[in-house]
Amino acid sequence: MSQHKRSGEARTSGDIDTAIDLALFGALGDLSQRKLYPALYQLDREGLLDEDTRVLGVARQDVDAEGFRSKVEAALKRYVKAEEMDRAVVKRFLARLDYSQLDATQPEGYAAIREWRQAGSARPLVVYLAVGASLYGDICRHLEASGSLDERSRVVVEKPIGFDLASSQEVNDAIGAVFPESRIYRIDHYLGKETVQNLIALRFANPLFGTQWNQNHISHVEITVAEKVGIEGRWGYFDKAGQLRDMVQNHLLQLVCLIAMDPPANLDADAIRDEKVKVLKALKPFTDDMLGRDVVRGQYIAGTADGASVPGYLDEDDANTDSHTETFVAMKTGVSNWRWAGVPFYLRTGKRMPAKMSQIVIHFRQQPHYIFDPDQRALAANKLVIRLQPEEGIALEVLTKDSGLDKGMRLRKGPLHLDFNSAFAKSRIPDAYERLLLEVMKGQQYLFVRRDEVEHAWRWCDSLIAAWQDDQAPRRYPAGSWGPVASIAMITQDGRSWYEDY
Repeated sequence: MSQHKRSGEARTSGDIDTAIDLALFGALGDLSQRKLYPALYQLDREGLLDEDTRVLGVARQDVDAEGFRSKVEAALKRYVKAEEMDRAVVKRFLARLDYSQLDATQPEGYAAIREWRQAGSARPLVVYLAVGASLYGDICRHLEASGSLDERSRVVVEKPIGFDLASSQEVNDAIGAVFPESRIYRIDHYLGKETVQNLIALRFANPLFGTQWNQNHISHVEITVAEKVGIEGRWGYFDKAGQLRDMVQNHLLQLVCLIAMDPPANLDADAIRDEKVKVLKALKPFTDDMLGRDVVRGQYIAGTADGASVPGYLDEDDANTDSHTETFVAMKTGVSNWRWAGVPFYLRTGKRMPAKMSQIVIHFRQQPHYIFDPDQRALAANKLVIRLQPEEGIALEVLTKDSGLDKGMRLRKGPLHLDFNSAFAKSRIPDAYERLLLEVMKGQQYLFVRRDEVEHAWRWCDSLIAAWQDDQAPRRYPAGSWGPVASIAMITQDGRSWYEDY
């Protein structure tokens, strides 16, 4: 086995040989600089990047290899904490890098990738497509035609895949014509988060929760993914997509699957993904009479963020002032099976909200017989709060007796709290992309999305989008608020409220 360096110490790579040749398309794009290079650097720093692993940056820009390494080094300085920058590791990491200028649509340029591969043909080729989905088919075909691929080659693709079911099938067909499903890795970065991984452990390793995870004990489930930012110059993309396609179709539905799925037979990739597909098939479809009651679309208008005035969606640069694209969605849905019968799932996501926050709240039912002060009955239910960002952690909200001689048997609520930053203060919490890249190197697919998951998610979302075609314009909400008042009314009509103790 190869030897690795970690803070000056030798370390072996274990049982699995993870040495790869990584061809990164979109090598000078935002995703690569902000996420992929820092993740690869951290893997190198932790001794998890095999010493034989090489990276070929592929992009249209006219730079040489040294210029490319300089840009990557600048990205590391910008996006990696200063205390985590190790000069020796940076030097080692940059030495792995090479660059090829390429127009992805033109087949002749791919000979350079084949030639680069020939020097490292003992290693599998991983092709990472950090580019628009419209290029996936061209790149896969040209790689195959150039002789750059073999039976071990893998491809990593970013979501969203397509604009609807039909376009996603077209993209997946183009990828599938070159790569079998067993070598396609569709990324949803939420699945690489430490807390999402802990959700699986929490549910299936702890009888305390495993026996309570059903409609007999859970009253309802909330998922909120809130963003403080607006569209950040992404008008051209976002106005065609909207918040439903951008966030619900992938991130929120993946979280629903992990919350609602039955226990898999084991931790194999297909065992987990089979259970997730069952959830997607069981999602309640929206009928016409449910649209006005259980779905709220919103679009932010001018308001404030961090004390500063910010423009409305229609006032952003290059905006189409007649746009009805939603920047906020809230909905009530459910999973039609025995485990979740009668349990509503409330989903909410939007831009220009008061905080950047992704959290899941599991609301447990009250005790059937209540013996404490009647005016405190509303407190008498436990909540499990799973926080994905900004600081990952899990808290179980429980009730105890309030202290003091004059309090009687008054109740107070408080958390049993696992804050990952505090609990694991001596070890750095890895970024989602570090975990995902490592699993690609190992050839493990359990954190990646299978084709039928993508298609069932699109079928459900497409039915809602079709029902919106004749709907009125989205409701307005001020930037810096929690969305349209109608989203509060939607949950209030059931005698509940959004959990906003962030």
